[in-house]
Amino acid sequence: MKLSIIILNYKMSGLVKNCIKTVLESDMDFNYEIIVVDNNSKDNVDQLLKESFPQVKFIKSSKNIGMGGGNNLGIKESTGEYVLILNPDIHLFQDSIKTMLEHLESQPEIGLLAPKLLNPDKSLQHTCYRWHNFWTPIFRRTALSQFSFARRELRRFLMEDWDHATVQEVDWIQGSCCLLPKKVLDQVGYFDDKFFMYFEDTDLCRRIKKAGYRNVYFPNSEVIHFHRRQSADSNFLLNKMTRTHIVSWLKYMYKWRKMKQSA
Repeated sequence: MKLSIIILNYKMSGLVKNCIKTVLESDMDFNYEIIVVDNNSKDNVDQLLKESFPQVKFIKSSKNIGMGGGNNLGIKESTGEYVLILNPDIHLFQDSIKTMLEHLESQPEIGLLAPKLLNPDKSLQHTCYRWHNFWTPIFRRTALSQFSFARRELRRFLMEDWDHATVQEVDWIQGSCCLLPKKVLDQVGYFDDKFFMYFEDTDLCRRIKKAGYRNVYFPNSEVIHFHRRQSADSNFLLNKMTRTHIVSWLKYMYKWRKMKQSA
């Protein structure tokens, strides 16, 4: 098996259906499997798959174990030489996967490869980053982002000083759509499920770089990401997503406390 495509569902069965359709319409002249993991969402995604996509392998978790834990269930069951992590709100173009895989196969030093993500209006979605400093998540999640000192840090973090049209090694890449050799995952370990949501991708990218591989942003391949970020909120402590982000940040800081967070 050349490729295992893992789609994690949590109450997004409609998006899962559309995502699978774009996978099946992709230009792939190699063997692949699609694995859908359901994080106990109770949205009848199992019935949808049985009726519309009987070839898809389905894994159901008895509880919601988060982004990393859910994807790990799929990775453990995968048989492909390469693993594509795919959020259900991703829309692939016909050549998205093939273009990524061809480049990854030609560059054995790459541990993780990710395409350019576009908003539905085809504008750029920032998905590759430099390492955080202590304040970065706070600035991103609060009204402090309006101040000039915060904007300077966010421009650095979001890599706004280049045009995002160049293939480039980066510190870390958002895990919405990323392609990895299975042997790299076996070497560095899967997602750390202590991160329920947020920083599971940052942590994995740091382990990949520590092992001597490269995290590469690959804009020659594009996908659409139907994503709406929970932005700065003056009542940020009352915002569940923000609290989850900050908790994961603290876990990440503690885990990598001996490493410089910003480089």
